[in-house]
Amino acid sequence: MAKPDNRQDNVEKLQTMKKQTEHNIEAAEEALEYTDSNVQRQAIKAKNERRENSIHGFDEEISDEMNARTNGFKE
Repeated sequence: MAKPDNRQDNVEKLQTMKKQTEHNIEAAEEALEYTDSNVQRQAIKAKNERRENSIHGFDEEISDEMNARTNGFKE
C-alpha cells in the first residue's frame, strides 16, 4: 500500500535544495578562478546556467507549495 502524500514540509525541503544549489553556484564561480582550461570553464558555466534554471524552478515550486499550504493542500 502506498503512503499518502505528505506535503507538510515540502516548502522547507525546497528552500534547503535552493540554498544548496546557490552554494554550488558560488563554489563553481570560485573554481573558475583556478582553472586555465577553456573546456572546464565552459563546463562550469554551462552547469551554473542549469543551476540558475533550477533555482527558478524551485521558486515556482515553493510558491505552488505555499499556495497549497494556504488552501489546505487541496488538489
